[in-house]
Amino acid sequence: MIPQHISNRKGARSFKDIDDEVMEYLNNGLIETANLTEWLSVNQLALLKKVLDEIKKPAWYDSFYEAIAVQKKPSANSNTKVIGATFFQLTHDKDILTYLYNHVSDVPRCWAAQWIGLKETEIDKKLEAIRPYAADSHFGVREVAIFASKDAIIKNLDKTIEILSKWVLDKDENIRRYAIEAIRPIGVWTKKIDALKEHPEKAISLLAPLKSDTSKYVRDSVGNWLNDASKTRPDWVQKICNEWEKDSPSKETAYILKKALRTINK
Repeated sequence: MIPQHISNRKGARSFKDIDDEVMEYLNNGLIETANLTEWLSVNQLALLKKVLDEIKKPAWYDSFYEAIAVQKKPSANSNTKVIGATFFQLTHDKDILTYLYNHVSDVPRCWAAQWIGLKETEIDKKLEAIRPYAADSHFGVREVAIFASKDAIIKNLDKTIEILSKWVLDKDENIRRYAIEAIRPIGVWTKKIDALKEHPEKAISLLAPLKSDTSKYVRDSVGNWLNDASKTRPDWVQKICNEWEKDSPSKETAYILKKALRTINK
């Protein structure tokens, strides 16, 4: 039973403010991280050791330790990627993948997202496999779902846009948001998509259906996408914003336009 003061916490604002009791719960995989500060603070090797004991594979630990140790600049993001890749190299056991996917802690679910991102090679199969992680209840897993699929998306951009044109119509706001966030021209912590920096019009079939989306989570992504594009194609972004302002005079569209034009209007 998780104490109420742990389960109801808001999450520390800085690393030094994270309570030792909270860290113990996090590193033992008993709770999800509450915010980015906690996610970055998790001792992934300690948590991994516990998970490997749970799946009765403690002998695998050295392989993971060595893979993490050889990194030049280890970080929470890179450790997540390395652990997911090492799982992929060591086993194709679906039961282990399912165990990680259903773990109460968001961090093993992040490892599973990285693993599944490597498992499928064809873009349609990769996106379908990553979809449950894109819809995860935790922000961290949703972001890793983007990291795990970004390279394949860049290599198969036209096909990806074709597939995601259906995702933007999904009732799940997390799926709609992934469809936009995964192809942001610049984005955060991910590779840039030069083809969309130069030709943002390629993505209009994904953006237009969401120009007055009911979800702030989705509207933020659409606005940020257009703001990204405005740094290389301000002419096109201004044109789209003018059209949307005329065709969709809603407060939701106005919210998107304000975010979209923040660089242009500096």
